[in-house]
Amino acid sequence: MIRNDVEWRFSDEEIPYEEALSFMEQRVSEIRAGTAKECIWLLEHPPLYTAGTSANRKDLIDPERFPVYDAGRGGQYTYHGPGQRIAYVMLDLAKRGRDIRKFVHNLEEWVIQTLATFNITGERRDGRVGIWVDRGMGREDKIGAIGVRVRKWVTFHGISINVEPDLSHFEGIVPCGITEHGVTSLQDLGVWITMQEVDSLLMTCFDAVFDDEHDSLISED
Repeated sequence: MIRNDVEWRFSDEEIPYEEALSFMEQRVSEIRAGTAKECIWLLEHPPLYTAGTSANRKDLIDPERFPVYDAGRGGQYTYHGPGQRIAYVMLDLAKRGRDIRKFVHNLEEWVIQTLATFNITGERRDGRVGIWVDRGMGREDKIGAIGVRVRKWVTFHGISINVEPDLSHFEGIVPCGITEHGVTSLQDLGVWITMQEVDSLLMTCFDAVFDDEHDSLISED
């Protein structure tokens, strides 16, 4: 689907991690060459762990539990699996202000606005990547992860939102190297929703966050 000059891809089946990496590598090259549109790919993976460029081996508690992949993105160890919606984001920042920090901020805002549609308050935390939910009594749980890579101003990797994953699968790692806080999901917070409904909300909130920025850049030229 082409929407506001961005191609949106949707996969209902679980996509092998190597296949997703191969697609992103190819698409990033094509975007750089001007032969393909920007792309957002919404999908799920089979259960696996990924290691970012800052991953500490000691944070991989159970290396035999699921396959472990070097992701090449920023960040530390992350779990991906069924029930988690992943959005791989391939955008040309050369057309969007060449500001990586703002891009990451907008990814966070995208997750926050999507969660707000469920009356869930997602929050940033200084020194902690991702989006967090205050559970009260000093408890904070992570509901959205962010890990990106940028090559010659074209982005890949992206975000994930825990919709209804098996939260026990996070026990094989120290998620993002943070031991003092936990993880949660929409289902854990009492929100029952299909992936198709999540996708629709992600598309709407993406337009609100990223296209307004894009339009303002165009108007200033």
